[in-house]
Amino acid sequence: MRTKTNGELRLSNVGEKVTLVGWCSKKRNLGGLIFIDLRDRYGITQLIVNPDNKNYDLASEVKSEYVLKVVGTVVERSNKNKNIPTGEIEVEVEEFEVLNTAALPPLLIQDETDALDETRMRYRYLDLRRAPMQKNMLLRHKACMIIRNYFDRLNFIEVETPILGKSTPEGARDFLVPSRVHPGSFYALPQSPQIYKQLLMVSGLDRYFQIVKCFRDEDLRADRQLEFTQVDLEMSFIDEEDIYQVIEGLLKEIWKEILDIDVPTPFVRMPYRTAMDLYGSDKPDTRFEMLLQNVSSWAHTIPFVVFESALSEGGVVKAIVAKDAASKYSRKEIDRLTLLAKKYHAKGLAWVKYENNELSGSIAKFIDEKAKASLVNSLGLEANDLVLFVADSLDNANTALGALRLTIANEMNLIDNNKFNFLWVVDWPLFEYSEEEGRYVAAHHPFTSPKNGHEELLLTDPAKAMAKAYDIVLNGYELGGGSIRIHNQDIQAKMFEAIGLSEEEVNLKFSYFIDALKYGTPPHGGLAIGLDRLVMLLTYNNNLREVIAFPKAASAKCLMSDAPTPVENKQLNELKIKVE
Repeated sequence: MRTKTNGELRLSNVGEKVTLVGWCSKKRNLGGLIFIDLRDRYGITQLIVNPDNKNYDLASEVKSEYVLKVVGTVVERSNKNKNIPTGEIEVEVEEFEVLNTAALPPLLIQDETDALDETRMRYRYLDLRRAPMQKNMLLRHKACMIIRNYFDRLNFIEVETPILGKSTPEGARDFLVPSRVHPGSFYALPQSPQIYKQLLMVSGLDRYFQIVKCFRDEDLRADRQLEFTQVDLEMSFIDEEDIYQVIEGLLKEIWKEILDIDVPTPFVRMPYRTAMDLYGSDKPDTRFEMLLQNVSSWAHTIPFVVFESALSEGGVVKAIVAKDAASKYSRKEIDRLTLLAKKYHAKGLAWVKYENNELSGSIAKFIDEKAKASLVNSLGLEANDLVLFVADSLDNANTALGALRLTIANEMNLIDNNKFNFLWVVDWPLFEYSEEEGRYVAAHHPFTSPKNGHEELLLTDPAKAMAKAYDIVLNGYELGGGSIRIHNQDIQAKMFEAIGLSEEEVNLKFSYFIDALKYGTPPHGGLAIGLDRLVMLLTYNNNLREVIAFPKAASAKCLMSDAPTPVENKQLNELKIKVE
């Protein structure tokens, strides 16, 4: 139907007769001359229709988003547009056909649109016509092709794993799918292909990868969707160093091919405890400083009851220094930061400002000259600095100050968004204690191998057991995570016992997997990278909806199709399900 796309004509094509198709992006009538910007996903070509053209009346009736087909001759433009690749030419129309009309679009189909997010989601098929969205989809496609070609060169094979599987404990809430053939029984959509990819290693396939859909029934946020895509991989006969090498090579290639950025390797490796103590996050953003500092020793020297209480209960007093921020944060603004700290389970927020060699603020009256000099010296305070303190348990203090650190950095424009700081977070604890369940649970998942020499700690001192686990982090986002897996059935049994699973529960949930471990399972490990989040960062966005074709809104609904919706009783009856 077409001989050229709307993004490929140049001065070298002048004189050629071409057939073009696309949408009317814009129409202008200038002194009788009609100009139409014809758009497809490849670009825009300007059409020109003269008043004496036989198609003039038809062209005059064209409106935004009409679908057109034209035949014409490429000519050089007198007024060139340097902002688009085709800006030096235009096409003089000879044949003109309206393939379809269009209603007035509910949103502007331009690079910048003033449409609300709700409108963009409801009319997503129109939003996807916009050049930035198409660019994001094309970049996502390119990233997938780089990934597939990279793994193919390294002798990985792509294997599809089941979407309908078995519900297993740990992790987020499953999406359940009722079985018509087995009433009362349910499949679960995969949160990840974890067990399947380990079974592929038992099968001897050695190197597996997959770009796969996964599902987690959890609350949405800017960087989380109910259904997401991950780059999944697993390798046999490897250790952590092999994983680091493969993943660093992949990310280096993606950033070079797509952004023409040379990512330095090897990546920094940061222990989990260091990340939490200095950045207040297990996915630290290292593009700026404002590190967390432990001031417990100093806090012992001032008569402030909140500090005294936290320290007497085995807690800490930690602080961050917001440089040159005292004048930028009023009392009202600091009250807002206090509410944020409490959202992250801190009991409160203390603060002082350092101005004219004096301290002012909520705890200034408790700080004598000696304590002031010590604080100024230890924190390196300068004029107009703001100090925020949290006195609480170590975990609460770290988490709250970590959230404040990111908030202030964003509000004060401290982050260079053109930097890409990759790092590995390593040396993770194997377990974390769940207050809600009153037991230890797997920090990653129950198939994560303990570090060498920590096997005996699984049952004797789980709090001290460390994992062969690793997360890949970029600019404060977890790109992916993984671990070396347990391949020994005795250690796997201890792991299940440590997280409180009875032998009956293990057999009910994992009998086929436990059985497989008996038949010569090789040492193996892997990792999964969130593809949506990867592409989000490659496109300099901060919301997954910008890089997913048909995402869910924050309400967990598809505003375009209105899913989820009730179904007919006939369907429920077939599934032996009753909705109350």
